[in-house]
Amino acid sequence: MIEKDKIFEVYEKIRSILKEEKFDVSPYKQIDYGLQFAVSTLSWSGVIRIYQNKKGILKVDYSQLKGGRSLEIQHLIEGRRMSAQTAMPEAGLTLPIIGTDESGKGDYFGPLVSAAVYVDEVSAKELTICGVVDSKNLSDSRNLELSRRVAGITNGRFAVIEISPEKYNSLYEQFKKEKKNLNTLLAWGHAKAMEEVLTKVDCKAAIADQFADERVILGKLQEKGKSLKLIQMPKAEKNIAVAAASVMARARFLEKLEKLSSEFKIKLPKGASQTVIEIGKKFVDMHGRESLRKVAKLHFKTTKQIIQS
Repeated sequence: MIEKDKIFEVYEKIRSILKEEKFDVSPYKQIDYGLQFAVSTLSWSGVIRIYQNKKGILKVDYSQLKGGRSLEIQHLIEGRRMSAQTAMPEAGLTLPIIGTDESGKGDYFGPLVSAAVYVDEVSAKELTICGVVDSKNLSDSRNLELSRRVAGITNGRFAVIEISPEKYNSLYEQFKKEKKNLNTLLAWGHAKAMEEVLTKVDCKAAIADQFADERVILGKLQEKGKSLKLIQMPKAEKNIAVAAASVMARARFLEKLEKLSSEFKIKLPKGASQTVIEIGKKFVDMHGRESLRKVAKLHFKTTKQIIQS
């Protein structure tokens, strides 16, 4: 037997969640065994279905949500029912925890940014509810918007460490002479962000993406971080604390890239594509080859492609 009242109840709950987050939600339309409705913004739309399957289990179908906001909406809706344990599914992880991540590593232009965010049971729920996910699954505008939410929800218990392109190039050249690689630079940024968070709050554990031997990061930690238990794992961004850190790091990267674009009066693109090469050539024509180190990571092979005659 179809539990129509339950289906309508779920619709109203989802509608309330999405309206609160400024999505437009259409009236429902009845379909076989359930209903469907549209979700939209000014530039995007999709469909959600709620139905009862043959076993009598109520299902919410997100398969018709396409594009960059689909995962965001699913996390937003499901997050309302998530406990702190659900938000932290990895074995052996307990709250509170510090999550760290970086942004700009694969972008030719702009800084390298590391961020660390302290998350406890209360903030884990709130971050999940407001739609925090890995920044790679968010639009730039949504990422910037969510960074402000993360700052508020965590009550400022986060840190963002920015290495400008000029400083990045100097450090990279220094590390190369010492026969160290990029992981050393990444580890320094992660450790610095963790240490700064630890000046604001006590925490016993931290989690980061697995980009190097954990000793590389632990070796960079100062006094406050020496007793920190560090967990490294592949695809750590699925953890809500690391996802929050990825949002904060990406937001700072985007802000600084825009500032550099304004300062040098040329729109500096993300990534390391053919477009980046073309813009790099224009930049050199406008400001000279030496100025490139002020906006770009020179060890990229992109540099040779830009300066070759």
